[in-house]
Amino acid sequence: MIICSAQELSKMFGGHLIFEDLSFEIPERARIGLVGRNGTGKTTIFKLLSGVEAPDKGLIHLKKGAKVGYLAQIPQYKEGTKGIDVLRSAFSELIQIGYRLKELETKMGNEENPDTLNQLLEEYGKLQDQFTLSGGYEIESDIAKIVNGLAIGELVEKDFNACSGGEQTKLCLGLILLEKPDLLLLDEPTNHLDIVAVEWLEDFLKEYDGTVVCISHDRYFLDHVITKVYDLEDGELTVYHTNYSGFVKEKEERLMIEFQAYQEQQKKIKKMKEAIKRLKEWANQANPPNEALHKRARNMERALERMEKIKRPILDRKKMGLEFEETDRSGKIVFSMEEVSKVYGEKILFESASLHVHFKDRTAIVGQNGTGKSTIIKLLLGEESADSGVVKIGSNVKLGYLSQHFTVADPNVRLIDAFREEVPVTEGDARHILAKFLFYGPNVFRKVGQLSGGEKMRLRLAQLMHQDINFLVLDEPTNHLDIDSREVLEDALEDFKGTILAVSHDRYFLNKLFKKTYWIHRGELYFFDGAYSWAKEKLPELAPEEAVVQVVKEARPKAVAEKPSRTMEEIEAGLEKVEDEIFAIEEKLLAQADLDVIQELYKEKEQKEQERSKMYQDLEELLA
Repeated sequence: MIICSAQELSKMFGGHLIFEDLSFEIPERARIGLVGRNGTGKTTIFKLLSGVEAPDKGLIHLKKGAKVGYLAQIPQYKEGTKGIDVLRSAFSELIQIGYRLKELETKMGNEENPDTLNQLLEEYGKLQDQFTLSGGYEIESDIAKIVNGLAIGELVEKDFNACSGGEQTKLCLGLILLEKPDLLLLDEPTNHLDIVAVEWLEDFLKEYDGTVVCISHDRYFLDHVITKVYDLEDGELTVYHTNYSGFVKEKEERLMIEFQAYQEQQKKIKKMKEAIKRLKEWANQANPPNEALHKRARNMERALERMEKIKRPILDRKKMGLEFEETDRSGKIVFSMEEVSKVYGEKILFESASLHVHFKDRTAIVGQNGTGKSTIIKLLLGEESADSGVVKIGSNVKLGYLSQHFTVADPNVRLIDAFREEVPVTEGDARHILAKFLFYGPNVFRKVGQLSGGEKMRLRLAQLMHQDINFLVLDEPTNHLDIDSREVLEDALEDFKGTILAVSHDRYFLNKLFKKTYWIHRGELYFFDGAYSWAKEKLPELAPEEAVVQVVKEARPKAVAEKPSRTMEEIEAGLEKVEDEIFAIEEKLLAQADLDVIQELYKEKEQKEQERSKMYQDLEELLA
């Protein structure tokens, strides 16, 4: 079954054609990755599918009754709205039904008229069925699952409008997941998540009941989640029935086949043109001119015009040309922390932490958000001071820092001027260098404040590449970069002659470049002489997990008790039994006229419903 189809879509922005006559279908329960270079129109497709924008031409058909979930922009909430209120809004209709059920229960307890009581019971029964079938009793456990998975427990009691942009995005991602739309459109869902949350999201999406289409530059995430790739390039969309790694291989093979076909056709066209030229020459040299030869030449020209020309495939797209300047080497010890502790208020980030970075090391710092990764960078840069311990920078260290939040003092400064403030070169040389970073022609005169996140990152990379540095400190360097640009950055970093220290959530990037890993976990800094994946396997040996899970109950995170001792089969059998008992009580309520008996039956029914809720909770804990 097809949940969504697009027919001959066309869209233009500011006189620039994004795509024309684009058609595709999205099957139900598909797991699709929409890939393509920045600016090809991926986000535009999402806006069209979700109805945020309308196509200039073409039609979009959605399956009847299908609900689309897409976070186009952060919604506005009134002052005082907490994170938990945002998450609960996914169940607004069910919550209203719950309020109505309580209202009916109060009325039934005070009603003496049998006819009115029967009407109340009938309405109550219908709403009760609707509430149960729609998952009303699982609201709290559903919210808890999302809160724990996305690691947003500290945001549930926080005012939404006081949250940062990244925190608001995480809460809204949680809201969309709780709404369980039939077609889920995710645009860079991993951008503000730490590694643990990304891995949880991968598992969640693999089990998701609906259809998932995601735009992501996280190659591991795509490999683990998607089974189809929709490749958007030059306004055309090509479908590959594989994950991202398979797509890269298949696309390369397809381009080579297409290029060979193009070359063969060009040879054929050349031969036909030469034959036409000779026929015309022979026809004109004859006396009188040979009409038969002219006719053959015209027929060949018509055949050439009718021939469907193969478009020359582009094998090597324009990519950033990254190459670091040569510089003097630093001392053997580049950066060190000895027995360092850092505390913010009552929160202990780490205690007695030691870290050593040597010349030519490729060292990564990983851990969940809020554990202190960026704090270590601030200690290194001198922006923070340690509460105890010693922080040292080695001799002859020339440091270059790439922040994920690149800013300039004046957003109105031109791009080329911002570059030349850091790299003293002529304007002509600056334009030549910036062209290697995909800033062409008049683009170099744009104001820095108008640049996208990816463009700002490219500008900062251009500055770093042409400075005298031997120690690179990178804070989420792949954020906002498309996959092609990430690959070029990785190649350039591999050739860098100095030392690199990086904080990143990009697992592919970590595994490819970094052979030493420091992991901040529960206030401890663990060292692993290996890449991220190896460190992940070894971490449980050094720091066994505690059996405590955070859940949401009554709008507050609390610790969950130990897993229920009963087996799944026992719980399911108990559920079946209690459902039968509730049904029998409801039958008696409908047939009963005595108010005292009705009240007793109602109390019994309420007790059984509490038992049922507890069983559902036990079942959820077993499945978690």
